Amino acid sequence: MAAKKGLIIRHVPHEGIAGFREPVESAGYALDRIDVDDPAFGSIDLTQPDLLIMMGGPMGVYEQDRHPWIACQLKRLARRLEADRPTLGVCFGAQMIAAALGARVYPGPAKEVGFHPLTDVDPASPLALLADVDVLHWHGDTFDLPDGVELIASTPAYPHQAFKRGPNILALQFHAEMGLDPRFEEWIGQWPEALEEVGTNPAAMRARHAECGPAAVAAGRRMITAWLAQLTT
Repeated sequence: MAAKKGLIIRHVPHEGIAGFREPVESAGYALDRIDVDDPAFGSIDLTQPDLLIMMGGPMGVYEQDRHPWIACQLKRLARRLEADRPTLGVCFGAQMIAAALGARVYPGPAKEVGFHPLTDVDPASPLALLADVDVLHWHGDTFDLPDGVELIASTPAYPHQAFKRGPNILALQFHAEMGLDPRFEEWIGQWPEALEEVGTNPAAMRARHAECGPAAVAAGRRMITAWLAQLTT
């Protein structure tokens, strides 16, 4: 029996699949990856992979003048979502799902950066496995909820933290994949202003990463395993 095919879209090199790789491969997916700056990116049919995973990035969905590939990706993503093909979006990837479903994406009231738990987690969703777990948040944008989706997690600062549409579409604003990946150092180095804005510093963030990271990734892996197990296509 041929392996199911999964495609990771990476928007910047330091935001990869990280801790989610293990549960996805354990579920039988052979993973490939493409960066948005790859010349081949614009010609890929995004409806074809059995699973599409879109990771994060520092750009905004509304910055299409600066990043022309965003509009190209959105058009192809919309076709995939219309076909209800299994799709996971993380942070910027979640915002892309929201936009492809017709919702507005825009700057939020303030940066949300650091390890803290979700609130109002839907106990009937796979995110129930993240209840009371300090997971990583690192963003400044948010989105309106698209029509026809279910809100399944919030935080006090950003009510729209996660949504799903049926069993196959999952959008996560936060980073349950991060906590063990050494590329976290690049996040700290590239966005020091985000740490300053929330009143922390690199040393404190490294300490929280060491304290919270292993449990966050373990819970994130359990959550992804549960989500993959209930896919219908």
